[in-house]
Amino acid sequence: MALVRFGWEPFREIDTLQRQMNHLFDSLTTTSEDVGSAFVPPAELQETPEALHLKLEVPGMNREDIDVQVTADSIAISGERKLERHTEEKGVTRSEFRYGKFRRVIPLPIRVQNTNVHGEYKDGILSLTLPKAEEEKNRVVKVDLA
Repeated sequence: MALVRFGWEPFREIDTLQRQMNHLFDSLTTTSEDVGSAFVPPAELQETPEALHLKLEVPGMNREDIDVQVTADSIAISGERKLERHTEEKGVTRSEFRYGKFRRVIPLPIRVQNTNVHGEYKDGILSLTLPKAEEEKNRVVKVDLA
């Protein structure tokens, strides 16, 4: 006759939980350089009465490697980033190359004139001026009260 053990095994469950928590913390503390994950450039969007101004940080790229597509209510920016880093320690030179394609779609809070967008790429910063659509400029309506 075989002995079959039924019931709760708290130490086995604690061990499983500990392994899962370690895996979770490892995935949170691992940088994109460690795993080669997708590069997502940081962005800043400002609104003025006439236009939206978008800045995107994409260092280490050539302007030919950046593609910008604008619709009336969103902007899609894609490209390929190549980053080279050299370090020398104790007479040993170490070289790391990082390649990665990115694509970022940013929904715009208002409609823009996508045929009249101006852009500039300088010192790793992509700056875009997106003029507001005419109906967005004239949004304020005076209401007569009876």
